[in-house]
Amino acid sequence: MQEDYFLTISKQELSLLPPAKFDGRIEVVDSEDRAVETIAEIRKAPLVGFDTETRPSFKKGMLNEVALMQLSTEDTCYLFRLNKIGLCKSLLDFIEDENCVKVGLSLHDDFHNLHRIADFEPKGFIDLQHYVKQFKILDNSLSRINAIVFGKRISKGQRLSNWEASELSEAQKGYASLDAVACMSIYRELQSGRFDPLSSPFLHYADRDNSV
Repeated sequence: MQEDYFLTISKQELSLLPPAKFDGRIEVVDSEDRAVETIAEIRKAPLVGFDTETRPSFKKGMLNEVALMQLSTEDTCYLFRLNKIGLCKSLLDFIEDENCVKVGLSLHDDFHNLHRIADFEPKGFIDLQHYVKQFKILDNSLSRINAIVFGKRISKGQRLSNWEASELSEAQKGYASLDAVACMSIYRELQSGRFDPLSSPFLHYADRDNSV
């Protein structure tokens, strides 16, 4: 029965896939004036990818505030340097706008961390971790979901880098942009109806393979 199948990818299978990359524009936003202009542009997009980055802390009990918020349209990813501009009004208004559709992953964690900077009520968000379940995708990480949908691997090499650096490296910009773009692209692909779970190479049947 079709109800007995699910999709998942192993660590080994993931490592063999070609790397994903984003070939669009990347713009860094590090002033409130620029944020206002940028949000006005982003509002024109029908769908926006969302993600955040935080400088890692290697001391027990010490947590850093979110340093970067990524908002991606189809061809451009905007990197808002929150460690420099904070959660300014234009960003807060966008986060609370239910008419602007935003797609992210594990949003509860992002919102929890952002609430350490400012109070807000997020609206218009879609969490991929919940959305993909209707397509029988069991995995929760963005890298694995992207691999199942597109057959490409998202590198996590920059995840623990310093997101509060005076200047972001090209590697950091690429990594941060790809995460936000992937959220948007995955949702758009699944919503389009093009993705067929039963044709996936990562298909498993629960009654035949109980070892996964």
